[in-house]
Amino acid sequence: MSLQQQLVYVVDDDQGMLDSTLWLLESVGLKALPFTSGRAFLDACEPQANACVLLDVRMPGMGGLNVQEEMRARGIELPVIFVSGHADVPIVVRAFKAGAVDFIEKPYNEQLLLDSVQQALDRQAPRPQADPRLESVQQRLASLTPRERDVLLPLVRGYTSREVAEQLQISVKTVDLYRSRVMKRMQAETLADLVGMAIAAELVDALQLRQA
Repeated sequence: MSLQQQLVYVVDDDQGMLDSTLWLLESVGLKALPFTSGRAFLDACEPQANACVLLDVRMPGMGGLNVQEEMRARGIELPVIFVSGHADVPIVVRAFKAGAVDFIEKPYNEQLLLDSVQQALDRQAPRPQADPRLESVQQRLASLTPRERDVLLPLVRGYTSREVAEQLQISVKTVDLYRSRVMKRMQAETLADLVGMAIAAELVDALQLRQA
């Protein structure tokens, strides 16, 4: 995920602090959106964004802790980093209990802030979604009987029916019967299809199919 695709919402009623924080974030390639009130931020916030929130604790009207509570009420699960020039223990405890990922006192160390922001963004980075085709393959594999699975593995590793029969100490005719069942259960039209499924499901290593 590139930095350009990551977003930092900065919510602070101190215009000077807001400007300096924006400059710092943009200097390392991060996109930042400024807000001077919690209400304005809530109205503009995109819950699905790859983002985190730098949130001032003390602001006129709606303070940072109230903004955090409203985010939870709306189902907005973006990581929150609080900043405050007047932090006391009860406020810090309340913020962390409500799910804050960090609490930084003003005036803050620039590198400390950047590290905290990047860690929050890394937590928020979207995870790859499972491929529904692979889930289907896994379900089909789970439907195989133990003996069908015994036949499947050597088949996808390139062994002939006769070699499989010798390994399992059963007849070639029985191997062919199980092979037919496996192909049907796995919905594979060809052996190549079956091999591809086994590789995708990590049953076998594509570079070391044949085992001695």
